[in-house]
Amino acid sequence: MSFTLSMDFSFATSIEKAWSALTDSGKLAGWIAVNDFKPVAGHRFQFRHQPSEWWDGIVDGEVLTVDEPNRLSYIWASGGEQQTVTWTLQVLGDGKVNLHLEQSGFSHTQGLEGARYGWGEWFGQFEKVLEQ
Repeated sequence: MSFTLSMDFSFATSIEKAWSALTDSGKLAGWIAVNDFKPVAGHRFQFRHQPSEWWDGIVDGEVLTVDEPNRLSYIWASGGEQQTVTWTLQVLGDGKVNLHLEQSGFSHTQGLEGARYGWGEWFGQFEKVLEQ
């Protein structure tokens, strides 16, 4: 059985700024982790977090889909688990943009809940990156 995380985040910003925060390596470093991400299908990358005694801090990825500025998906692999992360951006009007996150491929609900917590924490920093 496979589990999927689905979350929505709305921000007062333009779709271009939201896209940039999801795809620019320097901006990603400001809200997720140091990385070598490029929004190019087939590009392999890493997010490098602070390691701990339980985890090496590395998330390996590969970009699957780039449809600027509407949709981005990539593989997200760490700790023996691999998921697909898909972002869908939608202009809501009145200067607001919705970011829909779907992360599929969890083998257990514990990982799903950990991811829900992690994305919630990271999106606290996302808004600050939008202001840059």
